[in-house]
Amino acid sequence: MILSIESSCDDSSIAITEIATKKLIYHKKISQEEEHSCYGGVVPELASRLHAVALPEILKETKPYFEKLKAIAVTNQPGLGVTLLEGIAMAKTLSTLLDIPLIPVHHLKGHIYSLFIEKDSTLPLLVLLISGGHTQVIRVESFERMEILATSMDDSVGESFDKCAKMMGLGYPGGPLIEALALKGDENRFDLPIPLRNSPLIAFSLSGLKNAVRLKVEALGGSEGMNEQDRADLSASFQKAVKLHLLQKSKKIFAKEKIKDFAIVGGASANKYIRNAYQSLCDEFGKTLHVAPLEYCSDNAAMIGRYALEAYEKKLFIDPNELDIISTKKQQNGMLL
Repeated sequence: MILSIESSCDDSSIAITEIATKKLIYHKKISQEEEHSCYGGVVPELASRLHAVALPEILKETKPYFEKLKAIAVTNQPGLGVTLLEGIAMAKTLSTLLDIPLIPVHHLKGHIYSLFIEKDSTLPLLVLLISGGHTQVIRVESFERMEILATSMDDSVGESFDKCAKMMGLGYPGGPLIEALALKGDENRFDLPIPLRNSPLIAFSLSGLKNAVRLKVEALGGSEGMNEQDRADLSASFQKAVKLHLLQKSKKIFAKEKIKDFAIVGGASANKYIRNAYQSLCDEFGKTLHVAPLEYCSDNAAMIGRYALEAYEKKLFIDPNELDIISTKKQQNGMLL
C-alpha cells in the first residue's frame, strides 16, 4: 500500500491506496473552510497551524496499515509554501522511520489522476484544470508527457469565484455559494464583458470580469445595499460570463486537437453549470467528457495516491534529505514539469 499526504492549501488529507488493485483503502480530509471564512480567503499561516494539528490526528487512524506500506507520497508543488512544508515534514519522517521510499507529487498532476481513482488510466486526453490557483488546458499524452496548451494570464476560475463572492458579502468558499445563488437568478440581467472575446490569444483572463462585477456591486450600493435577488442575478450573470469565456477559448483548442477524450478536473470542476456546458460542447465536437466524482474534485490525498501508483511502478523516488517544496512561478504554455 501507499500512504499519500495532501496539504497544498487549506485541506488536510491522508489516503492509503492498495498497489495491486488500485483500491482506495482509506481516505480522510479535514477542511479548514470554517476557520478561513471570516477572512474571505485562505490565510497561509493559519492554514499551516491547522495542518500541524489535523494531519497527526488523521495519521493516528492509519497506524494499522503501517506494516503493509511500501511507499509514502506527498504533494511538494505547487501550493502555499508554509502549508506544503507540513505535509512534507510528515512524509520525510514516515519515510525515514519506516525505511520505505518517498514519492514527490506535482499537485496538478494529482488533479489529473483524480479521474482514475480506483480505475485504470485512459490516455491520451485533453484536460481543463480549473481550481483556486490555476486555469489551464493540458494535453496529457502519457504519464511522462503533459503539455500546457493554454493558461491563465491572471486570476484563476476558483480565485475569481472567491473574490466576487467576497465583494457580494457571500463568504468563503465562493464557488458553491455563487453556484447555488445563480440557480435563483437571471443570468441576463447584467451585461458583463466576456474576457478576450475579440482576442486571437488562446489564453484565459478573468481580472477584467472581476472588476466589472466590482463596479456592479458598487452601483447597487455595495454588498450591504444589495438585496438577495441582486446577489442571485449578479451571481448568475458572472457565472454565465465565465462559462462563455471558457467555452470560447476551448472551442479554438477543440478545433485543433484530434484527441477525442476531454476531462474537467480541479475544485471548480464541481460546478454543474460549467459541467453541463462542456457536455454540450463535447457533443458538438464529437468528444467524450470525463469528470472526477464530486468528492475528489477539490484537493484530496486520494488523487495524490493514485498518481503515486504510477510513480511507484517507475521507481520515481527521492531521498528524504533532498525533498523540499518547489517554488513554481506562474507557468506559461509548455511542458507540465
